[in-house]
Amino acid sequence: MIGPLLKLAALPAMARVAKQSAAETATRTGVIVLAGLSGAVGLFCLSRASLAVMERYMDLAEAWAVLGGVYGVLGGVLYFAAARRRRG
Repeated sequence: MIGPLLKLAALPAMARVAKQSAAETATRTGVIVLAGLSGAVGLFCLSRASLAVMERYMDLAEAWAVLGGVYGVLGGVLYFAAARRRRG
């Protein structure tokens, strides 16, 4: 008889914890989405600026090839760093 009463008394506290957890999760998700968006915008701006500079010295196709190569190498380095970190 005391067990159900204790559960009933603890119910508001459990609801409060669940509400706080949901709010924290929503905040973290929002921060992650905004960080990803700002990273994408920054990458776009950096790419356009680097293409503008490289076009002065080489053809447009060559500039795109160089930029693609740089991003390919950077992606490979980040992949191997993440794989190494997972393995320990």
